[in-house]
Amino acid sequence: MHKTYKTKGTCSVQIDFDVKDNKIYNVKFLGGCNGNLKGISSLVEGEDISKIKEKLRGITCNNKLTSCPDQLARALEEIDSTHS
Repeated sequence: MHKTYKTKGTCSVQIDFDVKDNKIYNVKFLGGCNGNLKGISSLVEGEDISKIKEKLRGITCNNKLTSCPDQLARALEEIDSTHS
């Protein structure tokens, strides 16, 4: 399943990714800190979505209440809520 998530409150504006067998693949952020987001994408490649949500949920960026990693966790939570 392919997913596009419009981020809120971050420099990146969108996250695209695929989910197969409860694992995440092909994560691409649009906008944001290019090198850091490529690193996050590489680190989560092939990982279980529940593990990713646990590690990334609640991370903040500077004085913001969210971050690009937090937005990825929220996107994955949205998938869970539509499949419950």
